[in-house]
Amino acid sequence: MTTTTSATRKADERPSIGEFFLRAPAVGPALALLVAIVVFSLSTDTFLDLDNLSLVVQQSLVVGTLALGQTLIILTAGIDLANAAAMVLATLIMAKLVVGGVSGIWALLLGIVATVVIGMVTGSLVTRIKLPPFIVTLGLLTVLTAAAKLFASGQAVPVADELLKWLGTRRYLFGGIPITYGMTLALLMYLGLWYALTRTPWGKHVYAVGNAPESARLSGIKVNRTILSVYIVAGVIVGIAAWQALGRVPNADPNAFQLGNLDSITAVVLGGASLFGGRGSVLGTMMGALVVAVLRSGLTQLGVDALYQDVATGALLIGAVCVDRFARRRQS
Repeated sequence: MTTTTSATRKADERPSIGEFFLRAPAVGPALALLVAIVVFSLSTDTFLDLDNLSLVVQQSLVVGTLALGQTLIILTAGIDLANAAAMVLATLIMAKLVVGGVSGIWALLLGIVATVVIGMVTGSLVTRIKLPPFIVTLGLLTVLTAAAKLFASGQAVPVADELLKWLGTRRYLFGGIPITYGMTLALLMYLGLWYALTRTPWGKHVYAVGNAPESARLSGIKVNRTILSVYIVAGVIVGIAAWQALGRVPNADPNAFQLGNLDSITAVVLGGASLFGGRGSVLGTMMGALVVAVLRSGLTQLGVDALYQDVATGALLIGAVCVDRFARRRQS
């Protein structure tokens, strides 16, 4: 009788599928990434080539960097629909300044300052006036998109400065694996943000604010200050994403990355983050960004039209949100 009761208790203590994915949100995107790699490696002859795999990682850098900033904002139960538009504007500022005779280092710094200011404005509207992040960033998306086209007169601006193109410089690891400085910078950023979120009081405050802002306030956390700091850090990351974009393609185009905001949201949600805040990880976001890049690369090699690739990416986003809802219902 005692043995039966003990066995029943152990069975009851086993986590459900929903609880498992809530506790280890990076497992899902890791499995999705593995499945995508297997499918495309069997469907094409070139997918597993070192050059192609390097290209896939390079293609994920801009979206993956944007997704880092998006992760912070989603952890606080917010969303940023204007991050790609801010990044495009920053690339144009950098390119125009260089064309006007400003040195590359100052052009880079002023471009990052611009995205930080945008982040401060967004965070202030969210924390001071209590506007919903969705509405604020939706309005900024329209404003920044128009501002970029007006600033560039609708024309792309080529970038000749070596510093602005530096992240695209290719080197070979162990004599045969192609990597770029942009990959190294992205890895350092992921490690830095992972440390900040998991090993510092600030990171614990970010999760606490996303989980229950009122409880966080009652426990002594300065909620508004934490949220504002998140938008400022995200602004810095968006500025670095602009540098990544110029290293990838040395051409500042006001019409570029029109779906970059949605791709970054998709990467974060695929990575196991919850749109309701308080749950997500840097590792999951990295996996999510790679899933998006692998999907687009594989479908391109299969000859699938870019519009159908957008359909697949949107379907992935909806599916990831459905999985999140299912996991939460199973937990409750």
